[in-house]
Amino acid sequence: MAPKDYVARGQNKKQQAAPPKSKFPALRLLITLGLVAGFAYFLWSLKKNAPEQPEEVVAEKIENKAKSEDVLPEIPEEEWEFITSLPEYSVEIENKQQDQPIILRLMQCGSFRKQSQAEELRARIAFQGLEAQVKTQSGRWYRVILGPYESKRLAEKDRHKLQRAKIIGCKIWNWNLN
Repeated sequence: MAPKDYVARGQNKKQQAAPPKSKFPALRLLITLGLVAGFAYFLWSLKKNAPEQPEEVVAEKIENKAKSEDVLPEIPEEEWEFITSLPEYSVEIENKQQDQPIILRLMQCGSFRKQSQAEELRARIAFQGLEAQVKTQSGRWYRVILGPYESKRLAEKDRHKLQRAKIIGCKIWNWNLN
């Protein structure tokens, strides 16, 4: 059996290709010319069927239209009531200052079982220029607390100062430690 020559077989198909199409199809040309001719006839018929008016009538219509546009209606005079009535009114406001309790905030930076650890953290805080206290709770826990602060902004300021010194974990609480 002889080997098949696939390359030669593909070349035979290319040679049997259909003849090239013409670049300018006649059918499209006829349709386009027919549409253009129909549109031209339509325009010509409109001009032919239009009623003719004398130039004087056209000029009068234009003048009348111009006169009617020039004449505007008179603006009615409006009188606003609020201009005269506002000075007569007065508003009284009751200024009651609500008795809001002053919330003092404390910042806790640590809670330890050993007093030595609490004192060590208190010393590190003291090196940052802040004064901390070590509070004992039921003889077992030692909490390191800063404050009281009158506003949260002041407490946040000190907390950020401690964070820059690598003392992390301080929390601001609304506590009352009596």
